[in-house]
Amino acid sequence: MAIFALDGLDLASLACSRVCHDVISPVGAIINGLEVLDEEKDAEMRQVALDLIKKSAATASARLQFCRLAYGAAGSAGASIDTTDAETVTRGLIADDRTKLVWSVPRQLAPKNKVKLLLNLCVIAFSAIPRGGVVTVAVTGEGDAMAMEVEAKGPNARLAKNASSLVAGEPENGAIDAHTIQPFFAGVVARSCGMSVAVEADSDVVRLRAKPAAEA
Repeated sequence: MAIFALDGLDLASLACSRVCHDVISPVGAIINGLEVLDEEKDAEMRQVALDLIKKSAATASARLQFCRLAYGAAGSAGASIDTTDAETVTRGLIADDRTKLVWSVPRQLAPKNKVKLLLNLCVIAFSAIPRGGVVTVAVTGEGDAMAMEVEAKGPNARLAKNASSLVAGEPENGAIDAHTIQPFFAGVVARSCGMSVAVEADSDVVRLRAKPAAEA
């Protein structure tokens, strides 16, 4: 099957929709907290509202920082990104205590799009374990020889519907929407930096491996 090509404007629009989806919930919570502060006189309730605002603001900031690296330009064309920065934003994305991140990535200045690919694979892995678990991120090699593996392990771990075909650039019915743009975008990024992605799902384990396309 031929790889599906999405118009550049549509790709940008859907990616923006994805970012908005990620941040609208904590921003809405901030607004709710401010409304409580404006109307509530009880000191205890005002403190609850302040705690909600602080937590939601931190969540919104963490998600925006992650999206900047995972979906945005994050520097000029051909720029490199420190993998330590990638770890920082990925840890910030984890909003609960049910999920543990094991980061086995040596510090290096890696090509921008390869870091973007790694972060997008992390998003797929996190979504595969909604009940929590362990996500292990590993990278070997550097530059053109870089390979990566992201594993999600947890109760009833499973890929989102059609995630594998979306990463491969083969959407069902030849259509992409705001719900399916993320794994499709991961595949676009992979192909842009000459990498292929293999997706595997087993009992309570999902693995995503990316390596140079020449080795596939």
